[in-house]
Parts: sequence; structure tokens; C-alpha cells
Amino acid sequence: MTAVISASEKEAKSERSFLEVWVITIGHSLTHWYPSTFYILLPLIGLELGLSFSQIGMILTAQALAGAVSNIPGGILVDSVARKGILMAASLFWIGVPYFVMGYSNAYWVLLTCSVMIGIGNNLWHPTAIPWLGRRFPDRKGLVMAYHGMGGNVGDALAPLAAGALLTTFAWMTWRDVVIINIVPGLVMAIAILWFLGRLTAEKPGATTKPEAQKTLGEVLKALPDLFRNKTLIFLSTSSAFRAITQGGVMAFLPLYLAKDIGYNPLWIGISMFVLQAAGFIAAPIAGHLSDKFGRRNVIMSSMIMTAAVLGMMVFAGGTSLFVFFVALLGFFLFAIRPVLQAWLLDSTPRDMGGSAIGVMFGVQSLGAAAGPLICGIIADKWGLLMTFWFLAFTIIVANMLVFFMPKQDDKAAATAA
Repeated sequence: MTAVISASEKEAKSERSFLEVWVITIGHSLTHWYPSTFYILLPLIGLELGLSFSQIGMILTAQALAGAVSNIPGGILVDSVARKGILMAASLFWIGVPYFVMGYSNAYWVLLTCSVMIGIGNNLWHPTAIPWLGRRFPDRKGLVMAYHGMGGNVGDALAPLAAGALLTTFAWMTWRDVVIINIVPGLVMAIAILWFLGRLTAEKPGATTKPEAQKTLGEVLKALPDLFRNKTLIFLSTSSAFRAITQGGVMAFLPLYLAKDIGYNPLWIGISMFVLQAAGFIAAPIAGHLSDKFGRRNVIMSSMIMTAAVLGMMVFAGGTSLFVFFVALLGFFLFAIRPVLQAWLLDSTPRDMGGSAIGVMFGVQSLGAAAGPLICGIIADKWGLLMTFWFLAFTIIVANMLVFFMPKQDDKAAATAA
């Protein structure tokens, strides 16, 4: 179903600047900063604690499983709570503190416990921020989702680069120092979001639009069965899960491959991961804008086909200088479709159930993210790190096939949302 944009909404939208988009985008970048720093530290953590590839994969799997279990309840909570700023600030705080605790631990079970806490906290951000932005800019969902996604790409790109630079430049600094320092920007941004969204809510009391009625928890629960019957939600969420297997496997095992098989130091690993995310940063607004104009399906299928092809090329280029070039191409196509999937979902679900819809997508997606690192770890232990990329190429092909068989009645709505 497609939301109808009234004349008063269009008038109010024209008065809005993108400042609020940038504030939420910066907050989103920090939700990605923490785990992306952790990816670059995993080889060091595994070496210090004597962990196998499977144990390293299990750390990320525990985080993703916790997110899968808590995403749908988190989305329901978001749809029934009016104070979105508090939820976003709580998410930033909840993600950062467990990494801080990891810096003081030598126990594997503590790492797993903290990963579970991170998975629970992280699920609050997307069901809150994505529908909020979609409602504020109803006719530019693809572009706004792309800017929000770019924030994630910036965090993913700069975090490993910063961590690699710190570890290489300062010989006395360990992975523990890095995760402890990391708590500061998240706390600062949590306070900034609380202040900004509070001011935004309080200003312009004579605005042309009335605030939407807030659903109660009972009303949200009553509407869930209809939401679960939405075929577009089912297909998009399942496709997103297979895409998450690909992304989770790449993010977890690409640094390990670069460190162990190619022999890169932390700085060069950080540069490679930066290249991966920087390419996605460039691709996101292009894909978002094109999806607003020409439809979500065409953009998603093109990107997924190219992702599978590039993963295959990476296998053949393993151990050569071309490998990093294909890493950049991978980032361009893999991360371009993330905001398009989100915009497509918001196009096809009720406005006042956006948090629950995003919660369902991210919950199912988290199952894929949970399976990816663990499966890749098992494959790497048995057949070597390079074989994981063949598996990841297969998963993105499956994701693409699910999009191909999706109901087509929503394509027109997606294309004409602008």
C-alpha cells in the first residue's frame, strides 16, 4: 500500500531542511563505527586469546542472533513510543558501553555476552530512525534512505582506517585501548540527538501539519497479523537475510584473509576496508535517486548481479594486487542496495507501522548476519579463507532470485513515490 501525500504535508516538507537528515545520519554512522572498529581488531583479539576461526565467527553470530530475537519487539516498541529521540540516544549508548567492557576482559564468554548486548541495543536505531525519516520526507524516501545509509558507510569506512592508523602509529596502543577510547563519540552524539530532536519537536507550534496520532501498544499488536501477511515484506526480508549473509561474511573474513593470506599490517587492512565502504558511500545516493525515479526492483537486481560477479572475480584475483581493486567494486554494488530495500519496504507498508516493518526486516536480516560469520568460519577452518568468497557469491545470487520472484504490483508505487 502506498501512503497518500496531502497538500499540507508537501507544504511542510518544502520548509524542511536536510539538517535533520544529517543529524540522524551522523548518529547512524556511529552505530556502524563501533562494530567496524571491532572487525579490524578481531585478528588481534583472536591471536591474543587463541581463538579459532569458528570462535571468532561465533562472536559476531551471537551479536546478530540477539538482534534477530529483539528486532521485532524493538520495532513494536518504536511504533508505540512517541519520544523517538530518547530511543535513538539509548541505542547509541547501549551499543558503545559493551565494547568498553570488552577492553577490560580476558574471557571469551564476556566477549560473547557483550556481543549479545550490542545486538539488542543496535536494533533500536533502525526501526526508529528509518521510518521517522521516511515520514518526514515521504516523496524522497530513496534519496533520504541513501543519505542515512551513507552515514553507515562513513562509520564503516573511517572506523577501521582510524583503528589501523592508531595501532600502527602508536606502538604502545593495543586493541583494548582502541575499544575504550571509542566510547566517547557515541556518548557525545547521544546527547546531541536528544537536544536536537527535542528542539525540533518544540519549535514551530503553528506548523501547517498536525502530528500523526500515536498508536498504543495494543493497536500495534492488533495490526501485526496484517503486516505479517504482506508479501512484499516477506520477500524483501528474506532477500535481505541472504544479502546480510554476504555482507557479514565479507566484513568478518575479508580482514582475516588480508592479514593471514596476503600479510597486510593493520594499517593496510584498514585502508582496504575503507576502500570497500567508500565505494558504497558513493553508490548509495546514486542508487537511492535512481530507485525514486525508475523503481526499486531494477536497481536492486542490477546491484546484486554485479555483487555476485565481483565476488567471483575476487576468488580468481586472490593474492594479487587486483584483489583490493575488486574489493572497491564489491563495496560499490553491495552497499548501494541497502537504502533501496528500506525505501521499498516503507513504500509497501502502513506509515504508522514503519517501526514494526523495519523491525521485521532487520530481525530476519539479523538471522542471515548471524549465520554468515559462523558458516564462513567453518568453511575457512576446513577449506581455507579463499573458499568463503565462493560461498558468499552463492548467497547473493539467492538474494537476487528472491527479488526477481517478488510480487510486481508494488513496483509502480515505488517508482512513483516521488
